[in-house]
Amino acid sequence: MNRRDFFKLGAAGAGLLGGRVTQSANADPLSALPPVARAPQYNLTIRDYLSREARRISDRALTDTADIASRRRRYMEMMGLQDLPPVGQRPPLNPKVTGVVERPAYIIEKLYYESLPKLYVTANLYVPRNLKGRAPGVLYVCGHSDTQKVNYQAHARRFAELGFVCLIVETVQLGEVRGYHHGCYREGWWHWYSRGYTPAGIELLNGIRGLDLLCERPEVDGTKLGVTGTSGGGAATWWIAAGDERIQCAAASCGTSTLASYVRDRTMDGHCDCMWFINTYRWDLPDVGGLIAPRAFMISSADHDAIFTIASIREVHDRLTRLYRKLGAADKLALTTYPGPHGYSAYSRTRIFSWFIKHLMGKDVPPENIGDLELDKSKLETADTLRVFANGPLKEDRTPTIHEDFFTPPKPPAIADIAALAKERARIIDALDEKTFGAFPTKPPPLDAQVEFELKSGPTSSGHRFAFTSEEGWRLHGRLMIADDVKQPAPTVVALQVPGEERNATDAFAGRVNAPWAKVVVEPRGTGDTAWGDELNWHLRRASAWTGCTLASMRVWDTLRALQAVRKLPQVDGRQVSLAARGEMCAVALYAALLDGSVQTLFLESPPATQNAPGERDGRGAAIEMLNCLRITDLAQVAGLLFPAELVFAGECPATYAWAEETFRHLGAPEKFRRVANLAAWRLAK
Repeated sequence: MNRRDFFKLGAAGAGLLGGRVTQSANADPLSALPPVARAPQYNLTIRDYLSREARRISDRALTDTADIASRRRRYMEMMGLQDLPPVGQRPPLNPKVTGVVERPAYIIEKLYYESLPKLYVTANLYVPRNLKGRAPGVLYVCGHSDTQKVNYQAHARRFAELGFVCLIVETVQLGEVRGYHHGCYREGWWHWYSRGYTPAGIELLNGIRGLDLLCERPEVDGTKLGVTGTSGGGAATWWIAAGDERIQCAAASCGTSTLASYVRDRTMDGHCDCMWFINTYRWDLPDVGGLIAPRAFMISSADHDAIFTIASIREVHDRLTRLYRKLGAADKLALTTYPGPHGYSAYSRTRIFSWFIKHLMGKDVPPENIGDLELDKSKLETADTLRVFANGPLKEDRTPTIHEDFFTPPKPPAIADIAALAKERARIIDALDEKTFGAFPTKPPPLDAQVEFELKSGPTSSGHRFAFTSEEGWRLHGRLMIADDVKQPAPTVVALQVPGEERNATDAFAGRVNAPWAKVVVEPRGTGDTAWGDELNWHLRRASAWTGCTLASMRVWDTLRALQAVRKLPQVDGRQVSLAARGEMCAVALYAALLDGSVQTLFLESPPATQNAPGERDGRGAAIEMLNCLRITDLAQVAGLLFPAELVFAGECPATYAWAEETFRHLGAPEKFRRVANLAAWRLAK
């Protein structure tokens, strides 16, 4: 069974919204007496799970059978650049030279260009003197050094001394104008994942536009372009070489790892957000390398790098080697390793220079004959000499805000009638299925719902604890209680437990639903038996996103599986199941109700206003981000798409939900959008 088939289970008995996981009432009911005796099943830890999923992604690398153009479109989408116009149709660069430094072997132009209108990239252009014809061009991308083009100037200088025109560009984060790479890493901007935003995409964009600039220069042969850098610049080298086919030679220094190692070894904890893409299609670095092949590419890395393990570096190289051999280009791929920690060595630098001379100039010059950098700082330029903006940044520069204005969420749609609503709902669900929930299991294991033991709560109600398999390695639990005088099978409300709450809080919450229904509490991942400490959330929120999911999207899946399990219970009328949630779990409940398609009533207490808002810097608190969701919809729009299900808002209903309320009114059922002071004030409609 694949994911789409799973969503379509029971379509013949579909409920209110046309159904995606609905089943005929009480299909395959559980035996109420006696509980089934079974051997205990142990859950993975969340770290084990993410490590396993990352390992599976790494093992699948380079198995995508789509044509290279389709793969490159997916790649650019994961970088947020799916709308980048082709060469010749892009906005003007408007380069401005603010000063020239004259040196015997080269000149340095201090300049900036517009990667996008008012997005200025500060750079230095090193042009060799006495050029005879056009020279190869090299884009040097800086790593995470606080002095950027000053710190790495010796590289650009050496390229110029060797006959290359070298453009050294500064990053958004640490250039003369300071923007942000550390949104999720340091600022608590977890909504970057919901927005589909990665600073890797901006560095890719700025690099591509840097290549545009090189191609416009009369000194540069645009058919002979290269890119290189170290650390963050090493990662950017991967991104730019994969994203722009004009690159004919690249060397990534200290910027290579498998996703499996990033997660398992937690080396990703030392990396900022520019080091990975929005992993919509669950790629690993060799998949990116597949877009570079068969062009000349060198991987250069130290063997004791604390944030890039040597084993993972070799695995990436080994996987790419098989591809390069298949393409008949084995000599175009190289691996250079050397003893030491994170950073260059004379050994690696001279091999990189030799690599560029070979593949961009057609000359075989042994590394030992190349000559290393000038390392004497007294012979290098000062920061004042290389500064582009002598009087400080331009006020209109978008660099400090590009993470905000690079993407604008779509406006809520105009819904004319029920047919238009159904069409919009189908469009949203299809988009979410691909862009947000693509990591849902394609072949879910059997649900295997089982009653574990029965219980009484006082003299007038009874129930049981049950278990079900959400996905491989996750056996989750729920508790059902029903008053003895309630006719069975009964309507049922399923309440979602909240991470970190007091142990009986959700039972009390479900008990406030004032109706003769069965009450069920379920424990999505991170609650109940599978709870983990809040101190782990900073790592988990980043690691899950890098593997193509989020904590919230995992919980959406758990809720869908829980609804399936609940509908199998003999006490439950599977046609009358409602869902209840509080706080951050309201986001989970909204999306689960949309995908399920048959939730009768949705109770929401203190729901978040939007997914387009920051969170806590240390990763604690509400984790409601879901990959790319804000490119498709938002919580209030999801609520409106649930029509004609009943929506009940207990406590404060954020103003953002006005669109949903207006949609219910416009479609003729304003009474189904209800506000109550507290959940106990709600009454079942007669």
